[in-house]
Amino acid sequence: MPRRVLAMLAAVALLLAVSPPAHAAQNTAAQNTAAQNDVYVALGDSAAAGPLIPDQVLPELGCWRSTRNYAHLTAQAIGARTLRDVTCSGAKTTHMYQSQSTDLGSVAPQLNAVTADTTLVTVQIGANDVGLTGFIEDCLNLLPPPVGDACNDDYIVDGQDSWRVKTDALRPRLTQLAGDIRARAPQARIFVVGYATYAPPNGCYPRVPIIKADANYIRATLQYFNRMLAEQAAAAGVGFIDLQTPSVGHDPCTPPGTRWIEPYVPASAATPFHPNALGMRGFAAVVTAAVSGA
Repeated sequence: MPRRVLAMLAAVALLLAVSPPAHAAQNTAAQNTAAQNDVYVALGDSAAAGPLIPDQVLPELGCWRSTRNYAHLTAQAIGARTLRDVTCSGAKTTHMYQSQSTDLGSVAPQLNAVTADTTLVTVQIGANDVGLTGFIEDCLNLLPPPVGDACNDDYIVDGQDSWRVKTDALRPRLTQLAGDIRARAPQARIFVVGYATYAPPNGCYPRVPIIKADANYIRATLQYFNRMLAEQAAAAGVGFIDLQTPSVGHDPCTPPGTRWIEPYVPASAATPFHPNALGMRGFAAVVTAAVSGA
């Protein structure tokens, strides 16, 4: 083959590699325009709400919802026309449909915020249904074995892992929830949001007083929980946003300024084993990328 032809083919290949097709550029422009017109509804529990992160939203102060949570930051990043953030600490899947009582009053069912004009929905829910916060609190161990007891054995009942049993029981509820969101907002892009990394392999006892066996049990059960969320999102035909993978290396064992999730004794304004402001910025970057590319 003549050298000039080879050079031309190489130039064409390079051009194709660095220049997106016209339809791809048009799609990107359309996505950006759509995002700027988004009516974004954020549903979820405290992992989405951001308890104690300044500033907390009034009038529903009992939800401990921050103006710097990932929903607010994502809405700003994509230039959404409207944000309806109804995330609320303590919320369960039932509170998508029923009012929720908080220490400072009752709040409306979260699904009330999803209407026909909604174009984007994120939902991070399920941790309170299975008792995630209590589970981690139970694993606090100020004295290691043989003086202190491991917590993981407490969750094996009749040879079954009760935490996984409760996780599996959530499957039909999450599928139903995704369907109900779709029925209310037929044109919306819908995303189930997973939960972060709460413990590295083997933990970091005594810096975070969870012994090795329990740290690995927490990791395994949360990985199972996140897999369940991803599977149910796929079954319902909606998106899934993984926060577990990008938060590796930002768990409670890492130092302030690096960690996204606070330990039992927080070093910044956040609830124990919940995202801090840095974590919400990190999660917002992940969520923004996911919803902008949909």
